[in-house]
Amino acid sequence: MSDSGQSPGQGSRMLNVPSQSFPAPSSQQRVASGGRSKVPLKQGRSLMDWIRLSKSGKDLTGLKGRLIDVTEEELKKHNKKEDCWICIRGFVYNVSSYMEFHPGGEDELMRAAGSDGTDLFDQVHRWVNYESMLKECLVGRMAVKPAIPKDYREEKRVLNGLLPKSQMTDISTKGGPSSPSYDWFQTDSLVTLVIYTKQKDIHLDSIIIDHQNDSFRAETIIKDYSYLIHIGLSHEVQEDFSVRVVENVGKIEIVLKKTENISWKCLGRPLEKHNSLIPKKDTGLYYRKCQLISKEDVTHDTKLFCLMLPPSTHLQVPIGQHVYLKLTITGTEIVKPYTPVFDSLLSEFKEPVLPNNKYIYFLIKIYPAGLFTPELDHLQIGDFVPVSNPEGNFKISKLQEVEDLFLLAAGTGFTPMVKILKYALINIPSLRKVKLMFFNKTEDAIIWRSQLEKLAFEDKRFDVEYVLSAPTSEWKGKQGHISPALLSEFLNKSSEKSKVLLCICGPTPFTEQGIKLLHDLNFSKDEIHSFTA
Repeated sequence: MSDSGQSPGQGSRMLNVPSQSFPAPSSQQRVASGGRSKVPLKQGRSLMDWIRLSKSGKDLTGLKGRLIDVTEEELKKHNKKEDCWICIRGFVYNVSSYMEFHPGGEDELMRAAGSDGTDLFDQVHRWVNYESMLKECLVGRMAVKPAIPKDYREEKRVLNGLLPKSQMTDISTKGGPSSPSYDWFQTDSLVTLVIYTKQKDIHLDSIIIDHQNDSFRAETIIKDYSYLIHIGLSHEVQEDFSVRVVENVGKIEIVLKKTENISWKCLGRPLEKHNSLIPKKDTGLYYRKCQLISKEDVTHDTKLFCLMLPPSTHLQVPIGQHVYLKLTITGTEIVKPYTPVFDSLLSEFKEPVLPNNKYIYFLIKIYPAGLFTPELDHLQIGDFVPVSNPEGNFKISKLQEVEDLFLLAAGTGFTPMVKILKYALINIPSLRKVKLMFFNKTEDAIIWRSQLEKLAFEDKRFDVEYVLSAPTSEWKGKQGHISPALLSEFLNKSSEKSKVLLCICGPTPFTEQGIKLLHDLNFSKDEIHSFTA
């Protein structure tokens, strides 16, 4: 699979290593596994053991290397533990050998035995890079009826701007947004692409642009949908470009600089999924290679990584969302989610938060016995790391008119709180109080402690409390784990009718226990947001 985009025709979510806060609290896997996304595996059944087995040359499909077309009738026959085929996005895998290696347990895989498991996969196993993990288990494709080819004349008309009505996907009838459209115009030196989203809540972080060679890709996030412009440009353009959003009418203008001052006869040729509007959950993750610029120690086991975006990319990660970093380890692609942070909690705090288009920062805890973070830590300055498009369901509108904001974080679960904290203190006039309860094992594990305390000193609306689970005898502060007693004392509202938002992030048991306790304390589902990374 190319690092510059998704694999042909599969559009997968690609996560091999579940973070401690995956899967989502409502997912079936959490229910099935009693609170932790992993179940105990037998010795010799780790991810690395599976990678070794898959590269051993053993026939894992039972077909001796042949690929076949699989009918629905054939798929249904393979529904037993020792003979288990599963279809994911049109590809069929024999997962019998993988059963004992699966972190979610055999029962989870058996739920999709002999059937199309795509929806279940998206609901529960979105972190699994199945194409790389199950490459040696590929049986073949599902047998499908041939699609009726599109009229070539209509396909040509797309490039003149507006999508012909006969090709429009009528999303609006299904409760989605109206289909956007686009057009373009030129001067001697510039080409301007205009996207008409027909929405009023479009911002600079709603659009992601990547220009590589002659391929130009602009993805606009409209509510829970993705609108894609994907064109092979007819002539060369310079690396840098400008993006402007006219928010009150939802118009996006992208200005490209011509390499040669010549007149273009057309914008270019359509590439895969050009001019399409589809649910975001059905889009594949797109990656671009970012360069490691710096890494510095923050605590004894946490580092601040700075990655630089390519000059031909526009990407701003919305507040409360995460991206995926991808590394190839022993020939297998491993992917993990991380929430970007600012380079500092205090820098230019009095100024409006200006978009930083060039750098992305991550606070990452290094686990010496882990698979992913030691490899990340071994990267040298100047090395490249593929970074995905943003994901996440946090909406900035949740913060509007909030009066009391309570943040509950454990360890690196602090990372989603960084941008939320800073944004709320600067941009929410109704805000009276922001309180952070920060759980850690030891005192030296507290991330950005001095910055948090300086911020609390400078802004009287903000307060931070630390709770340690394994403190030294010198520790005078709170200790223990998340509990009713700690929360009931912490969650004192500024008034009985205050509009409240509670954000929580940390290891799965912490998050699940915290949500349960918050419900017990009569906070509603709408007042609680848990983060997945």
